[in-house]
Amino acid sequence: MEQGRARENARPYAPADPPQDVRVPEQARGEHTHCETPAPRVVQRHSVRGQILDALRAALVGGELAPGHVYSAPALGARFGVSATPVREAMQQLAVEGAVEVVPNRGFRVSERGPRELAELAEVRALIEVPVMLRLARTVPAAGWCALRPLADATVAAAAVGDRAAYAETDRAFHGAVLALSGNQQLVSVADDLHRRSQWPLVNSPAGRRADLLADASEHTALLDALIARDLTVVQSLVREHFNGADA
Repeated sequence: MEQGRARENARPYAPADPPQDVRVPEQARGEHTHCETPAPRVVQRHSVRGQILDALRAALVGGELAPGHVYSAPALGARFGVSATPVREAMQQLAVEGAVEVVPNRGFRVSERGPRELAELAEVRALIEVPVMLRLARTVPAAGWCALRPLADATVAAAAVGDRAAYAETDRAFHGAVLALSGNQQLVSVADDLHRRSQWPLVNSPAGRRADLLADASEHTALLDALIARDLTVVQSLVREHFNGADA
């Protein structure tokens, strides 16, 4: 169910020479296209830092910013149509999250992560989330789980078009909503940070397939069905399989 399985989108992007800019992803612009290649759209001035941060996160997950490559804030700012300041601020946040590293006088290098780090993140997430999910399975009424159906459907929709960046967001939204039923906001915050970190791309990871995303998304639906039916045996099996597979 996780992006942490070291899969890539069906359209990887890892040029031999590091590009100095990146296109704002479609989901960050709120546009829909039909085959044509759209011209980059200038980011609006309101909430610039937040928009840039969202766009950079999507570009990281989608493979447009390649591990090991260095990107400068001025070059990215020129591409987005903004100054280097909001780009630099967004990159500093990504550095806190472990997605990039500061390279003095050059910019920011996308962190190079390996399978071991991914496995460690999966282990920590399992220690936190599995017990909570199993407890919720015994206490939350069916109506509470039914309310999460649109979120599960959103992961299927993103997987169906092979949009890894959109899938990453919908996957985190689904898990966050499940954990929010515990009423523990600190738990939700910590789990979300770990989940996001598990979605950053690995070095030299093979290109993923749309079928892989669809298989992951189907696990959300199966889990909801089991939770609604209060089939605790199936719930436990699905949850543990999910986290065991996250480090595969």
